[in-house]
Amino acid sequence: MTEEIIIAGFGGQGILSMGKILAYSGVIQDQEVAWFPSYGPEMRGGTANVTVILSDEKISSPILHQFDTVIILNQQSMTKFESAVKPVGTLLYDPNGIIHHPTRTDITILRIEAARLCVEMGNAMTFNMIVLGAFLKAKPVVKLENVKKGLEKSLPERYHKLIPLNLEALEIGQRNLEVVHTANAL
Repeated sequence: MTEEIIIAGFGGQGILSMGKILAYSGVIQDQEVAWFPSYGPEMRGGTANVTVILSDEKISSPILHQFDTVIILNQQSMTKFESAVKPVGTLLYDPNGIIHHPTRTDITILRIEAARLCVEMGNAMTFNMIVLGAFLKAKPVVKLENVKKGLEKSLPERYHKLIPLNLEALEIGQRNLEVVHTANAL
């Protein structure tokens, strides 16, 4: 099993953290892992993305041009990465701020209204964990108990009191995943 993922959006949305937590979770699960962040010099408010590869086999390179899963959190990323989803792959997106919704018919399109849901939770900092929960509902590439361990590993100890809130956000993401379109098998 190999899952090649890119997560893309604005800096400050927790994209790199989401990728890091996913990568730590894979390591804890004894998978081969690559975590390859990319962001502009402006960071918060600029564009950012992270490639995460989880595999049962050695990973030859973290540099990819097509992905099994693309997670998109802003319009610029939709424009740039919708075409990077492999045929019969998965595109997961938050529709907040998306003007041009995905149109491909050869991929599975999933939607999670994470921006709305984190407002309902009363904590904007849970946005990325809601998205991660939706992703793991669609593609359970790591076990949730390993995500909890990944959170413990990636968060500084002073923030461990927020782990229960993050786990709640994961559950909310899993419960609120919407299927927009299912890929036609090739």
